[in-house]
Amino acid sequence: MGDTNSTTPQRLVLRPLAWLVCALFAWSMFVAWQYGRHEELLTTPMIAATASFLLVLGLLARSLLHSFSRIEELSLVDALTRLPNRRALHRDVAAVELREGEECALALVDLDGFKFVNDHHGHFVGDQMLRECSLTIAEVCGDEACAYRLGGDEFALLAYGPIAGNLLEGISRSLLERLRHPLCAEGQEMRIGASIGLARRRPGESVSSAELVREADVAMYASKRGGKARCTWFSRDFDKDNEAMRRIDAELRVALAEGQFRLHYQPLVDARTCEIAAVEALLRWDRPDGQQIGPNVFIPVAESTGIINPIGLWVLRRACEDAGEWDNIKLSVNLSAAQLRNPEFPVQLGVILEETGFDPERLELEVTETSLVIDPVVAGRSLDLIRGFGVNIALDDFGTGYASIGFLRQFRFEKLKLDRSLIVDSATDESSRAMMLSSISVARALKMAVTAEGVETEAQADLARTAGCDHIQGWLYFKPMPADELGAELTAQRRGRLKNGRNAA
Repeated sequence: MGDTNSTTPQRLVLRPLAWLVCALFAWSMFVAWQYGRHEELLTTPMIAATASFLLVLGLLARSLLHSFSRIEELSLVDALTRLPNRRALHRDVAAVELREGEECALALVDLDGFKFVNDHHGHFVGDQMLRECSLTIAEVCGDEACAYRLGGDEFALLAYGPIAGNLLEGISRSLLERLRHPLCAEGQEMRIGASIGLARRRPGESVSSAELVREADVAMYASKRGGKARCTWFSRDFDKDNEAMRRIDAELRVALAEGQFRLHYQPLVDARTCEIAAVEALLRWDRPDGQQIGPNVFIPVAESTGIINPIGLWVLRRACEDAGEWDNIKLSVNLSAAQLRNPEFPVQLGVILEETGFDPERLELEVTETSLVIDPVVAGRSLDLIRGFGVNIALDDFGTGYASIGFLRQFRFEKLKLDRSLIVDSATDESSRAMMLSSISVARALKMAVTAEGVETEAQADLARTAGCDHIQGWLYFKPMPADELGAELTAQRRGRLKNGRNAA
């Protein structure tokens, strides 16, 4: 939203210029009239008019100089929040450079939930929320730091002095605490969190204002990757990590274009019969140089750069094509947080199901708690659309987060997958066993199926089976395998079942 104040740069310049034109026109008309009467210019009225004109000209020149000074001030202020802007920040950081022995610390603040406010409440409410945030930020800073709005939902805090870094870190933590409480905009209470990156220039160091902002920006994104609602100091290791991420991102794009990805499938067996009841699709990357990079490395990079969306669609399409030959076997595919936040994903899912002819009731999408708590409203709407196709939703890695009964009821999962750590710890720890049993009881009450992940020993399998798990997944039964090997296993299982049936007859 622009500045609605009448004191705009255009008016500041045009107003005195208009008066100048009027004065020049009046003086010209008077000169012409006077010359027509006396045929000479050095008359008393003419001298008086010229003196008056010069006086007006001087006053207008002074007004113009004031206007230009006022324009310079306006160019340093954000029109919406009235905080100093990015240009003012660079000016102030440069001014600190002139103070010998001063430490300069900068915090970059990015609001975590602002996009949701804009998308679901409109830009008018969004602008009001930015004003409320700016007031909160300025209040927390007080006289100890300067607050700036850099644009969008991004703010900055600047402090300088002997302990500027410690001071600014304390202010940042206070700001995070304040933003945990709801803010009010247009009569609506909304929660807006923030991720903060911190950078400093110590006495004697030569760091430009642009570099200081870049370092704080890098640290801010580290805070976002670390779970948001936190502040992080810049480290040189971040630059190394970012360079590695850029390299992996470029290689991932080549891999997608050149078909370097492949899928392995790990079966889930029925807890009673130990027969394959479902399979989970797992992504593998066949790099041309033979170097092995696990999904735990390249998937977070793909999520942060956005390429996870086309990769995820490739996985989903290929898995549906492969599993189309495996009658009555359920297919489980992991869904990333980025895909869940993508409003186009439900439509893309529908297209893939239609084009591959895969039965939606055989498809199960696995989501993690983290992917849901980032933006629960948007995630909930996406899941409702996905369920509309007949696709089931499973909560993966249960037992590693903080999911409550209310959380499970809110999203209505069809399956709960117990994390391997919960299964392993239950064998020796009474509290872990109690948690596992209570989790299964809650799942049963909410009509959810339960899968035990990461089972590697008979004792763990017996424990999961006794506790009431429906399916068991782990290396005890099957390791991940290519589609053709899985097809052979399913064929052998089907033949064995037929043979047993004949023997029984």
